[in-house]
Amino acid sequence: MPAELSPITAADLPAVGKFLHEKLNGRVSAAAWADALHVPWTVSAPNHGYFLRSDGEVVGAYLAYYSDRTIGGTTERFCNLGAWCVDEGHRAQGLRLLMALLRQRGYHFTDFSPSGNVVALNRKLSFTDLDTTTALILNLPWRTPPGTRISSEPALLERVLTGTERRIYDDHRTTSAARHLLLLSGEDRCYVIFRKDRRKRVRAFASILYVGNRPLFQRLIRPLGSHLLLHHGAAATLLECRVGGGPPRGSIVLGRSRPKMYKSDTLTPDDIDYLYSELTCLQW
Repeated sequence: MPAELSPITAADLPAVGKFLHEKLNGRVSAAAWADALHVPWTVSAPNHGYFLRSDGEVVGAYLAYYSDRTIGGTTERFCNLGAWCVDEGHRAQGLRLLMALLRQRGYHFTDFSPSGNVVALNRKLSFTDLDTTTALILNLPWRTPPGTRISSEPALLERVLTGTERRIYDDHRTTSAARHLLLLSGEDRCYVIFRKDRRKRVRAFASILYVGNRPLFQRLIRPLGSHLLLHHGAAATLLECRVGGGPPRGSIVLGRSRPKMYKSDTLTPDDIDYLYSELTCLQW
C-alpha cells in the first residue's frame, strides 16, 4: 500500500527528526534535526518539507527551508531542498516527496547537498549546475599585519555591520552552522560567513559561504587562515571561486568539487548564494 504523503508541520518535526537521526545521520540528534527547521528569519513557509508515513510511523522525509530574498529590487521566493531520506522498504515511493515540493508554484529551488543519483535526477528535472570549482587553502599561523583586525565578537559585528549585511547577520546569528567573522584593515571591512565541514570524517575544514568584500578577503587570506586555525580549529579553508572571487594565491584548486544546483526560469547563477539554506541552519 502507498505510504501517506503529508506536508511537514511543526507538530511533525519531532517524529521527522527522530527518523532522520536513526536512518540518515546519527551524529545529528533528533532535536537538532527538528530545531534546524525553525529558521530565525521572517518567512511565510507553507511547510517544512514533506514526509511519508505508514502505519503511523515516518518512513521517508524531504526537508525544505524557505526564504524571501530581494534580487534586482524584486522579492523572490526560495525553497532550499535539504535532507532526503526514505526507508528501504518504501524507497520506490521516495520520488513522491521531491515532486510534491517541486509542484509548489512561485518558488525558485536550490539543492546545495545533492549526492549519488540525486545529481543526475535533478538534471533531468531541469536543475542547473552551479560552478563549484573549489580552492583549498592550508591554514598556517601567519602574523596579522599591523592595522588589521580579525574578530568574531558579536559586539563588534553589531557595531560595524549596516544595511543588508546587518540584516543577514541578524537573520543568521542563531543558526547552528553559520559562523561569522569581520576583517578590518584601515577603513576597509569584509564580512565573512563560514561553516565547519567534515572531510574524511574529520571536521577540520572551514567552508566559506559568504564574502562581503572580495579584494580585502583575498588580501587577508593568510591571516584569516591563521585565525581560523587558532580560534576555530580549522586546518584548511575550502573556498568556491565564485564565492571568493577566484582562487587565492598559494591555494590548490581541487580536481573535483561537490555539486550544487538550482532550478529557476528567471534567475542566473549570479543570483544564487548559500545563505538562508540548510548550509547555514544544520551542522552535520
